[in-house]
Amino acid sequence: MYSSTLTSEQSANSADFPHQFARSRRFSLGVPRHFTVSPDGRRVLFVRTGSGTDPVGRLWQYEDGTERLLADPALLVGAGSGAVPEEERLRRERARERSVGVVSYATDDAARLVAFALSGALWAVRSDGGTPFSVPAAGPVVDPRPSPDGRYIAYVSRRCFHVVDLTGADRQLARAEDPEISYGLAEYAAAESMHRSRGYWWAPDSRHVLVARVDTSPVERRYLSDPADPTKPPQAIRYPAAGTANAEVTLELLSLEGERVEVEWDRKAYEYVVAAGWDAHGPFVTVQSRDQRTMRTLAVDPETGATEVLHERTDPAWVEIITGTPARTASGALVLPEDEGDTRYLTVGGQRVTPEGLQLCAVLGVEGERVLFTASDDPLETHVWCHEPGHGLRRLSREPGRYTGAARGGTVVLAGLTPRGNEVGVLRGAGTDGADGADGADGADGDPLYQALTSLAEEPSITPRPVHLTLGERKLRGVLYLPSWHEEGTGKLPVLLDPYGGPAMQVVGRARDWFTCVSQWFAEQGFAVLAVDGRGTPNRGPAWEKTIHGDQLGPALEDQVDALRAAAARCGDLDLTRVAIRGWSFGGFLAAAAVLYHPEIFHAAVAGAPPTDMRMYDTHWKERYLGHPEEQPENYERTSLIGHGHLLSRPLLLVHGLADDNVAAAHTLRFSAELLAAGKPHSVLPLPGATHLPADDAVNAQLLNFQRDFLMSALEGGAGKK
Repeated sequence: MYSSTLTSEQSANSADFPHQFARSRRFSLGVPRHFTVSPDGRRVLFVRTGSGTDPVGRLWQYEDGTERLLADPALLVGAGSGAVPEEERLRRERARERSVGVVSYATDDAARLVAFALSGALWAVRSDGGTPFSVPAAGPVVDPRPSPDGRYIAYVSRRCFHVVDLTGADRQLARAEDPEISYGLAEYAAAESMHRSRGYWWAPDSRHVLVARVDTSPVERRYLSDPADPTKPPQAIRYPAAGTANAEVTLELLSLEGERVEVEWDRKAYEYVVAAGWDAHGPFVTVQSRDQRTMRTLAVDPETGATEVLHERTDPAWVEIITGTPARTASGALVLPEDEGDTRYLTVGGQRVTPEGLQLCAVLGVEGERVLFTASDDPLETHVWCHEPGHGLRRLSREPGRYTGAARGGTVVLAGLTPRGNEVGVLRGAGTDGADGADGADGADGDPLYQALTSLAEEPSITPRPVHLTLGERKLRGVLYLPSWHEEGTGKLPVLLDPYGGPAMQVVGRARDWFTCVSQWFAEQGFAVLAVDGRGTPNRGPAWEKTIHGDQLGPALEDQVDALRAAAARCGDLDLTRVAIRGWSFGGFLAAAAVLYHPEIFHAAVAGAPPTDMRMYDTHWKERYLGHPEEQPENYERTSLIGHGHLLSRPLLLVHGLADDNVAAAHTLRFSAELLAAGKPHSVLPLPGATHLPADDAVNAQLLNFQRDFLMSALEGGAGKK
């Protein structure tokens, strides 16, 4: 659009960026992740790929300032030669996993025995030396986890639950009685919408396991086919659409001797299993009602399976699930969230331990009476905090960014998205004996407490130049990206809104991530790019999140419109006669809605994987915000785009992966058919074989260019001049 004004260096960087973005898998490759700290705090295990473009994950250990490779799939005889089991493929899709090789692992309590799966084969390695070794298994292995004492490894194979010792002596503790039944796996709704990715939990005695049994036979059947290859048979999947039946989930206490006890609770009233675990105080489970307004934490009797209520949370809208809760300290104090007004507090033993305005995000772990958690007192940042009786509340991460971490034995791993990109460090002596590790978190030269783990991620060829803004009466957090070559007052720039705008995700913050780099790339093409987090997005408190209850569209779209006007009042170079909007998933839904309902403001849109009919999305996620479709059909009518296609009067590009099992391609195809029937011109870009997160590097690179060209053509062709 303004490419003639670009310098040769800027032009080269801009041209290469889409390919770099794709080959680096959104700059995720080469970044240390999945941390486990040993009980003495001396060792940290983690996964990292071989480079910023190598997708193969390897297992590493950090100790005494040195990183040591524990397992490299390329060096293991026979590793990677088999197919990834279907259950593992689905687990990775739910986790949006972008790498291969060692993508996850689990350890015993001492962090000495490490188990992982490679293409369905079971492997283990001892972190104190030696080479990885294969462990005979009964079949393709999914989610292997050592027992706390390191004598056994549990795993799931062909939906059956097994335990094997290191000699290969295998016991099948639970056999799937039917193709629709599985043991030890998380059902779709749990993995996609509840943050629960696992389906079994070892007891501390290493002789018992709490295992989920999932029966998907009541769940609606869908079929995914590949139109690009008509010789392939369709794949049947079970998908719990809003208002339809969920999988039936029960829990069983299994012993290594073959005894089985079923956990008892009112499953009719509380059909969702949100979380579970087994600690020194016994097994526990958190269950939730179908309307999500009541959540109970239950103690489980390990002998009889009987349960008693430890805690109950209620909310007139919905009870928010906070990752890592419930947990229990060594004394048995329950670690839970509590919502009141504008603040989500952390409570320990029923007492609030965080102040008003500090928003609890997740609990990372409990050691003794110490609780490690993430929280935000500024919507633009998320930090790692520690609470311990006698030492109070301390923030361990210092510099701006969004952090998570892990801790044990006086060592904290801080993993942050900072203004410089991904940064991971090991902080020794933090959070114990009153030591204030926050000073060490600065990573100051010569500070013996802090050691950075090596990141092999590629450095983006585009450097984001964010201008942070607080916009309008609701003080919306926004960020404006202008072309690096643009000089204020020299000309009007077309505007591109680049939001997500929905629950569970923020795009505005003091951090350089893939989203900020993409926004800056679009700016370098000649746009003024505006990203805004509106109502319903995280880290501004329960009241802010729940303003969208019953209407996921109206407030979200209103906030984008208000932010655009406020930004234009602040920056006179924004051309409001040429405004476009793009997004993916909820952002794609928001983009399509913008040109439907506000053609006087938005002149073109790109909508990727948009959920156009809310009745077709899953039960737990959609009923949380809109209620049951039979009881509140007006909420679904108000929020869905289906039925309103006749309103389209602006250029619209719909993009959708045809293998998407989260937002089915039917959302786009049905909406396109409605638009055609109404005589509304539009464009559709189908992506054969692509899921909700397209994996093909060539496709991902060209998608950015395709969107740019579509929007340029639409705006320059006079779309905004009506």
